[in-house]
Amino acid sequence: MAPLIRFTSKGIYCPQADVYIDPWKSVDKALITHAHADHARRGHKGYLCHHHSINILKYRLGNINVQGIEYEKTININGVTISFHPAGHVVGSAQIKLQNNKESWVISGDYKIENDNLSVPFQPVTCDYFITESTFGLPVFQWEDQRVVMDKINKWWSHNKEQKVPSLISAYSLGKAQRLIQNVDHSIGPVLCHPAIANTNEAIIASGIKMKESHPIGDNYNNTEALFICPPAAIDSLSKKLGKSSVAIASGWMALRGARRRRNVEHGFVLSDHADWAGLNQAIRDTGAQKVYVTHGYSDIFSKWLNEKGIPSQTVETAFEGEKMVETEEV
Repeated sequence: MAPLIRFTSKGIYCPQADVYIDPWKSVDKALITHAHADHARRGHKGYLCHHHSINILKYRLGNINVQGIEYEKTININGVTISFHPAGHVVGSAQIKLQNNKESWVISGDYKIENDNLSVPFQPVTCDYFITESTFGLPVFQWEDQRVVMDKINKWWSHNKEQKVPSLISAYSLGKAQRLIQNVDHSIGPVLCHPAIANTNEAIIASGIKMKESHPIGDNYNNTEALFICPPAAIDSLSKKLGKSSVAIASGWMALRGARRRRNVEHGFVLSDHADWAGLNQAIRDTGAQKVYVTHGYSDIFSKWLNEKGIPSQTVETAFEGEKMVETEEV
């Protein structure tokens, strides 16, 4: 019997159900793990995603034919049982499980195992075969607890407020920006967002998800008490409008020596919406998978590590990018 999942030029494919998962070329039926641009692309005839991703996908992709599904609800297509499970990566993110009477696969998309207080927390899903990312698949990447990182950001923001200097922090418009909004100390001052972030917030709130208060930047460039949040691609232009300001970046890459200097920012906070080294290993152990397929990131190194630990593994080439070293906005 042919394997349930194949790796094709269009993306990850299930022939029995005739569906693709996060395809990077146009297909008839696309199952979408989450709304980041490297996983959710234009041009498919039909999309199926977790229902919290519907409004975000429509905002990013336009007038598409999209349907939503709840976590852990199953559908059956030609003998294949399909279900979506929380990935904890961003709002609406999901791992997708496909199972027939012979084998089960979980395509994880991107994921993190730490609860960010906004997206539904990651839940391990048992399977025979697991497809994992490896964006931060090196032992050097070990994240501090979110509360510790947010405390550092709050202290930086408070210090800037005392010095009457605006605080500008760079974060992806879907994921990290909302994580910041949800977890910083709003008693310090207002949170002002770049339009790309403000529009994404509106799509999320329209999905019935409660978020803490934030506002579009508008013309409030002289507010020295505010925390300004913008996507990476807008950081240079916004810093010029703000004039004298303290500029920071929130990224997992800030764990590498010299990363802050290369991005030409004063402060770097280690914060990622991807699993770190320990998280990747824990997630894989919890699946009980007999074989692991490793995609974007440090895939060769991480796959070799798994094989050495007795977990059969091989790398798979995909068009997924993860969190890029030189960050640009994903829209």
